[in-house]
Amino acid sequence: MLIDSRDRMTQIEVDLPTPSATADRPLFVDLDGTLVKSDTLFDSVLLLARERPALLLSLPKWLAAGKASLKAHVSESVSLDVGHLPYNRELLTYLRQQQAEGRPLYLATGADTRLAHRIAKHLAIFSGVFASDGVTNLTSHNKLEGLRRFLPEGEFDYIGNAVPDLPLLLNSTEPMVANPDSSLRASLRLKQVHVVREFQDRAAPVKSFLRAIRLHQWSKNVLLFVPLLLSHAIHAKALERTSLAFLCFSLCASATYIVNDLLDLDPDRRHPRKRHRPFAAGDLSAFTGLSIVGIFLAAGFFSAWWLSINFLGWLLGYFVTTLAYSLALKRLVLVDVLLLSGLYTVRMLAGAAVTGTTISPWLAGFSLFLFLSLAMVKRFSELQNLRATSHVPENGRGYLLQDIEQIRSFGTASAYASVVVFTLYISGHDIASLYSHPHRMWLITPLLILWVSRFWLLASRGELNEDPVVFALTDRTSVVIGAGIVGVALFSL
Repeated sequence: MLIDSRDRMTQIEVDLPTPSATADRPLFVDLDGTLVKSDTLFDSVLLLARERPALLLSLPKWLAAGKASLKAHVSESVSLDVGHLPYNRELLTYLRQQQAEGRPLYLATGADTRLAHRIAKHLAIFSGVFASDGVTNLTSHNKLEGLRRFLPEGEFDYIGNAVPDLPLLLNSTEPMVANPDSSLRASLRLKQVHVVREFQDRAAPVKSFLRAIRLHQWSKNVLLFVPLLLSHAIHAKALERTSLAFLCFSLCASATYIVNDLLDLDPDRRHPRKRHRPFAAGDLSAFTGLSIVGIFLAAGFFSAWWLSINFLGWLLGYFVTTLAYSLALKRLVLVDVLLLSGLYTVRMLAGAAVTGTTISPWLAGFSLFLFLSLAMVKRFSELQNLRATSHVPENGRGYLLQDIEQIRSFGTASAYASVVVFTLYISGHDIASLYSHPHRMWLITPLLILWVSRFWLLASRGELNEDPVVFALTDRTSVVIGAGIVGVALFSL
């Protein structure tokens, strides 16, 4: 809603000091991409997909009535947590200084009026709000006309970030920008507009991209090589095919991680650690994330089809399952950890499919119990960290703080069950055909017991990273134990 009456603005007025001679010119501030590093419409639609997915079917109908109508319906359907939006910290500091000096500040945004007023009320620095009202989409020339009606003869300053802000920047006395995109920079150079001030608050794009795709999580896909390695029938072509399969799974995994991060934007911003993730922090836009997802999935599925239809089936199954996990299944207590442990086993089954290797039922059983324990320790660690900070779980997974001891018992039992399966395997007859000295494999057993016991001991002390894979890769003791296990296996050949 465009508010052009000073009386109607009183609902969000704040007490201002007497303006100085150099600070009496009104300053209008854009919201999306400027004051807030993300796009609140995209954020709201993603929250809609998380909380009320059935309403996604209504988006085309809402959009058919105009973009302002779409914004109004979305804003009415879900409520973003305005207290944890990724605000441009440098700009916000400047605005608070200007407000303290008595300068009149106005939020001028294309966002819906409901959301704009909630943000203005939270920040308590604006004298008034200009926003879309469900009929008029207050961007570009529409916004400029609204400001001119409000200030028929007066001068104003404006802060924006994108090309739609160009008409306002051209007509402002002192144009300023915040995290400007490349198109706006080019347009300003072409128009020979001198920008008085620039407010940058965004991580380097390459660094944000690498964090978003979670390269460290690709290590999980090394499991595709396990069937080939344990078959003792390694050759160049099989390694080449498995390496390509590894890349397919990694691209698919990164895509699903991004989907998960986009759906979890709102709760992640309330999390002490996850709020720094690229999408939650506004360092990468939701549109960029969806583009990465499309490119990665296209490359992964095409390469999988080139390898074999059977492998493509496993990859599609993995993707559908992880997508279902992100959309709903991760909120089902115990189902989530069973699903996560099963996905590890799926990786090994896919690795066996791409090389035609037969996977041992012993290996499947061992991996199922071991990875169930790792999934349990992740949930246990999350709850343990929340309890240490006196927080209540808000991630919608259904676990309670009083579940900690039960999860500990489930996880430790599963860990030792994996060791039992391993000992049964090395006690059987099948191992004799693969190892010249199978009795030496018993040396692996105490190493496994040491590793899983230490894992849970550290988790109980609150010293374990919430992601056990990250911890295992960075923990020196885990690396040494892993090297010892590989050494014993080679010694047994």
